Amino acid sequence: MTQDFSWLRRGIVEIFPQPTDSDTHVESLEKRLATTERPLRVKLGIDPTGSDIHLGHSIPVRKLRAFQDAGHTAVLIIGDFTARIGDPTGKSEVRRQLTEEDVARNAQTYLEQVRPILDFDTPGRLEIRYNSEWLSKLNLGKILELLSTMTVGQMLAKEGFAERYKKENPIFLHEFLYPLMQGYDSVAIEADVELGGTDQKFNLAVGRDLQRHFGQKPQYGVLLPILIGLDGVQKMSKSLGNYVGLLEHQTQKYQKLQQVPDNLLKDYFTLLTDLSLEQLPENPRDRQKLLAQEIVRQYHGEQAIKEIEAGDVPEFSLADVQFPAKLSYLLNVSGLCKSGGEGKSKIQEGGVRLDGDRITDIETTFTDKSELQGRVLQLGKNKFVRLIP
Repeated sequence: MTQDFSWLRRGIVEIFPQPTDSDTHVESLEKRLATTERPLRVKLGIDPTGSDIHLGHSIPVRKLRAFQDAGHTAVLIIGDFTARIGDPTGKSEVRRQLTEEDVARNAQTYLEQVRPILDFDTPGRLEIRYNSEWLSKLNLGKILELLSTMTVGQMLAKEGFAERYKKENPIFLHEFLYPLMQGYDSVAIEADVELGGTDQKFNLAVGRDLQRHFGQKPQYGVLLPILIGLDGVQKMSKSLGNYVGLLEHQTQKYQKLQQVPDNLLKDYFTLLTDLSLEQLPENPRDRQKLLAQEIVRQYHGEQAIKEIEAGDVPEFSLADVQFPAKLSYLLNVSGLCKSGGEGKSKIQEGGVRLDGDRITDIETTFTDKSELQGRVLQLGKNKFVRLIP
């Protein structure tokens, strides 16, 4: 009986290695899945270099959930050690090194954001590991062994390094350690499969090489596409403002997702939902609405859709607000906080968001109401208002 691996192939760019006519000893991942006598260990590493995740980041997490649902073990690696270096992939300059406190704080928010996606409850389906568990214990001898597995020429072939070298932009030696340490994660947890974006192929291949070096069976690499943002041009990015954040209020998600360009709707449905592509509405406007409903349902439940579509979103008029106005004042007059002092405390605690973006500066001030019109001011998870003229 032929097994259905449509869940595996959906949205995939590449699985490597794949058997070829000239290399028939290579076993396909599909065959491995069909014949394995134990759950495969499927690795996804995330470096908590920031506090928020957007829908583009959710793509490999969703694929990890698909492996869980197929009976395999998801190994989610929080790169608390590697985050202090920062992945140099695609970067034109060295990344700022984070403190242990920064990383620990970000890691906690990451776990909160992926909880609606992954199965945290079924025994044996999820391991959460921190790579400081093994990387912090590497002595100089082991580090030298890792460095000896790769040449400078091979490292300069990595995306970004060659360009920086050509432009004479500095490349620091600690950056060379990043792909080796990420690859060593695969050795430490004995990964059978690793998931990553198309920009991570080099790092996944290093994991295979290191597993071979340490006498393990090399993992399969599963590459997923980079999501194009709401502008329809560049990859989804918070810095570009073309993103939908997982922590954004459901109303904000709903509105943003109805702005997805027509030519990207199929990709969004493929990568962000499990809906059948053959049964989507023909009208692009109806597709946008269905997409918005499905994403909101995944993260906030059916009731959230009913509230949004019933118009049950509290509003606060800025008509009587004197500008410039401090954020702490707006929290008070909008009814989210009982006083400006409480507003300042909530801002300092990280509990205040504007359109999903956390604001922590108590001196944040807005010069004109045009900066706030139509935006959602949020306190905690359940208190929010839409700001209107």
